[in-house]
Amino acid sequence: MDRILRIGIPAAAAALVLLSPWYAPYYSTIAVWELRKALSWLAVPVLAGALALLVGLAGMLRRRRADRRRGGGSDAAKVFGCLGAVAGIALTFAWMVYGAYLQDRAYMAATRVVTGPVPELAARAPYVVGKAQADPHLGDVTGEIADISYLPDSDRFATLVERRGWLAGYEVGLVQDIPLGGTSRSQQRCRFDVEAADARIGGWFHHNLGRKIAAQKRWVRFDADDAYVVCNGDKPVVAVPLKRQTGFLVVTERPAGLALYDGHTGRLTVTADTQAVPGPSYPLSLAARQREATAAVGSFTEWWFERSGWDASEDGANTGNESEFALRHRDSSGNSSYVTPLTPQGEASSVVAVSTVPTRHRGGGLAPLTVHRLDPTWSSPAAIVALVKAEYRDVCCYNDDRVFEVVPTGGTTWTATVGSEQNIRYRVEGRGQVGGREATCLKSADGTLIRCAYAAPGSPEEQELARREEGKRKEQGAGPPDLGDLTAYTPEQLAELHRRISEEVTRRLKGG
Repeated sequence: MDRILRIGIPAAAAALVLLSPWYAPYYSTIAVWELRKALSWLAVPVLAGALALLVGLAGMLRRRRADRRRGGGSDAAKVFGCLGAVAGIALTFAWMVYGAYLQDRAYMAATRVVTGPVPELAARAPYVVGKAQADPHLGDVTGEIADISYLPDSDRFATLVERRGWLAGYEVGLVQDIPLGGTSRSQQRCRFDVEAADARIGGWFHHNLGRKIAAQKRWVRFDADDAYVVCNGDKPVVAVPLKRQTGFLVVTERPAGLALYDGHTGRLTVTADTQAVPGPSYPLSLAARQREATAAVGSFTEWWFERSGWDASEDGANTGNESEFALRHRDSSGNSSYVTPLTPQGEASSVVAVSTVPTRHRGGGLAPLTVHRLDPTWSSPAAIVALVKAEYRDVCCYNDDRVFEVVPTGGTTWTATVGSEQNIRYRVEGRGQVGGREATCLKSADGTLIRCAYAAPGSPEEQELARREEGKRKEQGAGPPDLGDLTAYTPEQLAELHRRISEEVTRRLKGG
């Protein structure tokens, strides 16, 4: 009996481990992901330690034989063991540091640095505005907001709402049209079938959407912040961009398609079709990781002492959304990109480059990340905010109005939005350094030019202002039409003229 227990218990444990991908694909996927990451850091030290241990054992055996022949002992084995332990610890630390550099270099494989201009990008409502306007438009929804995302294809903000309770899924999806200009706003709410579609990301037991994804496609994972909802008519669809691991000594992540969760039937579909939903198919978290890896653009020494690469601008001007702005391209291609203003590593806060990563990407490789070097460089977003408040103090900032996101909008231009969370009133567009002789112009939210603090000669803004001034001069120079000699009018003609003048005056007064 004891022999059966001694053999049976380890065998049963081994069988449970080996069969876990069949009966527990979710937890086995998590275990494999974490184990691969751990092995990537420990593989070299473990192999080196094992080799040192074998060499040490061989040396110790030889010395024991020699000591027996001489009839004496030796402490050489102890000394050798201590030296081996110290060498192992040093090797472990060195590999962890150098392995991190190699990991950044692996993510840098799809990165290129250019001096060409940033693609022309369309301005959008700030992310914090889309987030603030979700609450009042949810109506009688009792759930809690789980995620808010911008869908560049449709120029809308999508809000995913969780249903309250431990064993519950999502309650509703909300898609909002929040234009920069105009007062027309539309909202669309699509409700989940809480009986048929009762799973969500991070849910309990069989209500966990991650379990359903792992059961259909093994060895892929996702970041909860990458997921979003779209409304296909009245049917909500939760889109989850997936990731897979690659490599052994240097483990990195790659895109692995999309998981689409039907909010009416609860059916899950995993697809590689990047056009399956009107939203990003490339994981935002993976784009952010690629951008962070630009620190390894130089040598290992430069990476270690933080003398190369770039950081996202974090001076507080874009609080709530400082990197990976999802923006549409202005051309007719329908493309969109994750865009981030970059500052050099260190204390400098000027924007010296802009990174772009496409929001859609086919295949299982990394999407191309392009770093556009700026010449001239820009002032920091915080300095741009201070400039807007100084030059346009009559419109900014009163009551709840403030300057929102300062984002690149292509070429050499940036755009700052001004207003409140419930009403975007203006936008300010500028170029380059705030102290330079470049155009800094105030426009209405819909893009109509109001005035410029300084319009550079020959710029489109200068030409538009000159055209307006010329039009005003023509209007002021033109007098009323010549009615001729009034004595030649008959009484009936004078009465008719007086009536028409009175009606026009009354119409204008009523019209304000």
